[in-house]
Amino acid sequence: MLEFHWPWMALALALPLLARLFWPRFVRPGQERPTEGQRTTLLHPSLTRLQNGFQGKRPRSAIAGRLHAVLLALLWLALTVTIMRPQWLEPHTEVQSEGYDLMLAIDTSRSMTALDFSRGGLPVSRMAVVKGVMGQLIEKRKGDRVGLVIFGDQAFVQSPLTLDRRAVRRILDDIVPGMAGNATAMGDAIGLSVKKLRDRPAGSRVLLLVTDGENTAGLIPPLESAKLAAREGVRIYTIGVGSNQQEVMIQGGDGQYRPESDIGMDETSLKQIANTTGGAYFRATNTRALEEISQRIDALEKTEAEKRTVLIPRPLYRWPLAIALLVLLLLGLFPEGRMRLPEGGRHA
Repeated sequence: MLEFHWPWMALALALPLLARLFWPRFVRPGQERPTEGQRTTLLHPSLTRLQNGFQGKRPRSAIAGRLHAVLLALLWLALTVTIMRPQWLEPHTEVQSEGYDLMLAIDTSRSMTALDFSRGGLPVSRMAVVKGVMGQLIEKRKGDRVGLVIFGDQAFVQSPLTLDRRAVRRILDDIVPGMAGNATAMGDAIGLSVKKLRDRPAGSRVLLLVTDGENTAGLIPPLESAKLAAREGVRIYTIGVGSNQQEVMIQGGDGQYRPESDIGMDETSLKQIANTTGGAYFRATNTRALEEISQRIDALEKTEAEKRTVLIPRPLYRWPLAIALLVLLLLGLFPEGRMRLPEGGRHA
């Protein structure tokens, strides 16, 4: 869209007309009034022949005068358009989003190797399913900052809160059970996550706690950590991962899978943690249930985005200025419509 930054400068187009109307008229050549003591003497023997000779050149002289006037008008028009500062407005859409700060706390205890999930008819571990589903959740959180905490015997920050969701996804894919120990320090994981979230704006702090057992290690009880999270305005969604089977195949320290009695899940504590902070508790007993839980959480904590279109100006004054310089060059080469030649060229 074309626009002029200073459109009122178009009033300058009328200045030549005003000058022509109100400025004292110049005396044209041949109309000078003789002063006292001056006399005009005609030395040519035939005045009629002289007049007839000049009359043959008048049409060409008139065309040259009109061309000169047109060039002057074009010069003034180009200069006026230049000072009006023409510009082309290009639309640009900006997306402003008030993103959430989502921290994922993933249990990496040995029990996450349990093969009580299936995908495509084949048994898969709890950790493999959690990484796949949580990875999809991360990719959907456009405009949000995402961080990652793992916990076993202790809790560790694997990724701080960042907008680089791909980097967090790669770190998540590299997680293996047992890398933080075989126990479950659930309370420490909540406390560490709250510590990283407390510096973020209020109302946007969300913690997603994924575990398959009960708190067996750490310094802070999970319910005390939940109360701290509530004071800091952090909502916690807890996900209990694991089937209802009495015996599952769990990988041992030698890498072999052996049947073991499943470690009991403290669902009561997970529900209390979620209720204390205004979140919710979910139980994932199979792959499909975990995917549905991820979709529900994504819908509950949806980032609010606002689109705004702004017009970016691109200046165009160079074009009329170039035209004005070209016309000025023509006026210098063709004064009064006649080509200016060097002094030697006139005698040639």
